[in-house]
Amino acid sequence: MADIHVEEFYKDVAIALIQLYAAFPRRINLFVEDIAGPDEPDEFGLHSKRHMACFGALLWLSEEGLLRYVDTIRQEALDQAVLTREAFVRLSAPAPQALIRELNASSTEAELPPSVQKDLSTYIHLLRSALKSGSSSRISLAVQSSFFIDTGAGSVH
Repeated sequence: MADIHVEEFYKDVAIALIQLYAAFPRRINLFVEDIAGPDEPDEFGLHSKRHMACFGALLWLSEEGLLRYVDTIRQEALDQAVLTREAFVRLSAPAPQALIRELNASSTEAELPPSVQKDLSTYIHLLRSALKSGSSSRISLAVQSSFFIDTGAGSVH
């Protein structure tokens, strides 16, 4: 079992990427509260560790070249965020069939038309399906497979 902060990181990343993909190519404000939930700053105006971990995950996505943004809105949001070309192409790409079966993303896929099957085999669909399942292990596998692991060889990029 992974550390809870790592599981939260994968969930935050999945939610952020799904929000950005849904808006692509428009730029949007990416609010930490929409991803990690409500936060009440303490008496000194400092955010919780959970809030700051989510904000850090968003900044990390930018540093790794998966999203761009114009500015931060304090520590509450990324202003005018958009997926990079690399992230958009990867999320739109078909995932390996073995990964789709492992994540059990579409058990009724064989009954669907080929165009729908193609849409359901993309990395973005795997992320959406994993997030909808609520399973931390499915979410982490979907995020790792989308960006960090070469699913053919099982090695990190």
